Amino acid sequence: MFNLVRNEWMKIFRRVGTYVMLAILVVSIGVTGAAFKFLDSTAKESADWKKGVQTEIANDKKVLQETPRLNGYMKEEINKNIAINEYRLENGIKPYSKENVWSYVEKNAYLVMFVGLFTIIVSAGIVASEFSWGTIKLLLIRPISRSKILISKYITVLLYGLGQLAILFVISFLLGLILFGGFGESAHLVYIDGNVIEQNMVWYLIKTYLLKTIDVAMMATMAFMISAVFRSSSLAIGISVFLLFTGSNLTDLLAFKFDWAKYSLFANTDLTQYIGFQQPLVKGMTLGFSVTILLIYFLIFQMLAFIFFTKRDVSS
Repeated sequence: MFNLVRNEWMKIFRRVGTYVMLAILVVSIGVTGAAFKFLDSTAKESADWKKGVQTEIANDKKVLQETPRLNGYMKEEINKNIAINEYRLENGIKPYSKENVWSYVEKNAYLVMFVGLFTIIVSAGIVASEFSWGTIKLLLIRPISRSKILISKYITVLLYGLGQLAILFVISFLLGLILFGGFGESAHLVYIDGNVIEQNMVWYLIKTYLLKTIDVAMMATMAFMISAVFRSSSLAIGISVFLLFTGSNLTDLLAFKFDWAKYSLFANTDLTQYIGFQQPLVKGMTLGFSVTILLIYFLIFQMLAFIFFTKRDVSS
């Protein structure tokens, strides 16, 4: 199995596109660093931070009073801001006004979408390209089962996605250290189940990036399945990228009116909603619920991929 994975890894890095995607990720980190550095240089320290926080609380409460028909998700977001700001006042915790390395790393967590996109591209092509190039016949004549071939390809995709995430985290940390210096406050305030909780910033960021890997893995698994079923990398990339950019938005719209939206794949892939990175899309969703839904989708995707890859004949 190790040799199979190594061969697949070598195939990926023989392609120019692999280095282009890596360059795009690094450049994107640099662009966000430059943007945040500019904003940080123009930011001014508040002479009376408590007064500013009190103003934010008053404004948020005014919004709740004046817009009673606000959807549940937006209302929960405003309640979150109010609760965190009230906690700051009660405990004398000043909100940061200047960027630091940890705040920069946290904001760059949104660049995981690029990691997901690049992993989808690799995942969509790793099976389908063997058929389009005709190299699948060379693989299948070897004394190795089709299942092992497919597993090695899937493991390679996961390793590629994890590698991209590691690059995102490490470069964000190093660039943040260079641009902003200092580590800021060690405590980070999160809002979970109606309560404000202080968490260690480093541990919070580690959890955030680890949970983001689930999002990347599920999108890659979906693209992998489409690639194995339809044997078309362009179709797999097209469908997967379309769902990557529209799936969450469509689910958000449905969740405003229908609770059954919580059964959608895209309502559950981002598990950071349970550690305070953002709020659960539908009230009442739990970590256990989302993990169960993800397991169901994962099993369906893998079952389809293995059935079509191992059972379908390869035309001569």
